[in-house]
Amino acid sequence: MVSNDELICQEFARIIGGQEGFAGGKCVATINRNEIQVIILEKRFRVTSSFSFESRNNQTGRALCLGRVALLQKEVENFVASILKQGIIVSSIHNEWLFDNPNLIYVNIEAVDDPLVFARKVRRALRN
Repeated sequence: MVSNDELICQEFARIIGGQEGFAGGKCVATINRNEIQVIILEKRFRVTSSFSFESRNNQTGRALCLGRVALLQKEVENFVASILKQGIIVSSIHNEWLFDNPNLIYVNIEAVDDPLVFARKVRRALRN
């Protein structure tokens, strides 16, 4: 039998446009960014962004919602502006690799929100 959180996880991933995984009470949706061809140390690197929710409160429906978004430098400003405008916290902006080409920037986001509302906000920001 599929739990309510698993059903919400499926919808969360569908809204975000990612592949869904649910284990141990945590939902993760992963988006592959195949359109970005990145090379690290002369090897192809598969770029992904991931979004999750966990610790969902059954009364309020709110959960800890997190995201790790891989962006090109030119995408960062619009994404961050959209996320902030929608009330989501930007907890860090950083690079992770020394020898990536093109250079990737990772934006970490967080909120306590209804997971499906969070997913819609993320989708909106990704389209900007």
